[in-house]
Amino acid sequence: MEVELKVAEAKGRDVGRGIVRIDRYTMNKLGIGSGDIVEIEGKEKTVALAWPAYPEDEGLGIIRMDGYMRKEAGVGLGEPVKVRKTEVKQAKSITLAPTEPIRFSPGFEAYVRDQLLGRPLRKGSRVGISVLGTSIPFVVTNTNPSGYVQVNEATNLKISERPVSEEKIVRPTVTYEDIGGLKEELQRVREMIELPLKHPELFKKLGIEPPKGVLLHGPPGTGKTLIAKAVANEADAYFISINGPE
Repeated sequence: MEVELKVAEAKGRDVGRGIVRIDRYTMNKLGIGSGDIVEIEGKEKTVALAWPAYPEDEGLGIIRMDGYMRKEAGVGLGEPVKVRKTEVKQAKSITLAPTEPIRFSPGFEAYVRDQLLGRPLRKGSRVGISVLGTSIPFVVTNTNPSGYVQVNEATNLKISERPVSEEKIVRPTVTYEDIGGLKEELQRVREMIELPLKHPELFKKLGIEPPKGVLLHGPPGTGKTLIAKAVANEADAYFISINGPE
């Protein structure tokens, strides 16, 4: 049994937790309960813990998932995905690596494992670990057994001191959930940039030339660069940041 749902943006409180929000009607149809694991298929596949939808989302036929999972599934906001119940193996061991050089105190591995308990992961998955109110990104570099695994209290979790190589992180990790208070502006930028990049066939069919460039203006610190990085990340495009003085 599988259902097709439309991808929606995750709420801030759900970002980085490895969960998706699905309405109760769909959960009953799939025969799943809160905390069960589902497989999400877009251009690629990923798995997540299913949680009940927010009351205002009931009956809308959407699945709320954060940018990490959207990237793993190869989908963007508003695109359809197939969702089905699945099972994963229990993780005997798992290795994480930071995305930049950082030193950890003794016992940090146990702290990270506690944050990841119950999470389904695979090699290449990106996770954010909350430390003193800041989310530190890590990449899963190895799992035993291979494939999708679920972290439990017996999982031997290791953290590599060596960060993952730059070539494995070719795009910024900013997602739409990282931008607050700019919903209208973000929507306009998405229409002008993301749509032509992800669906050029629409413009070709209609005989319309997509925008050659977009100028964002405003005082420093209002989120201009953040919007650009988020759109590049969500559109799976390469991003180069050049500061004014350069």
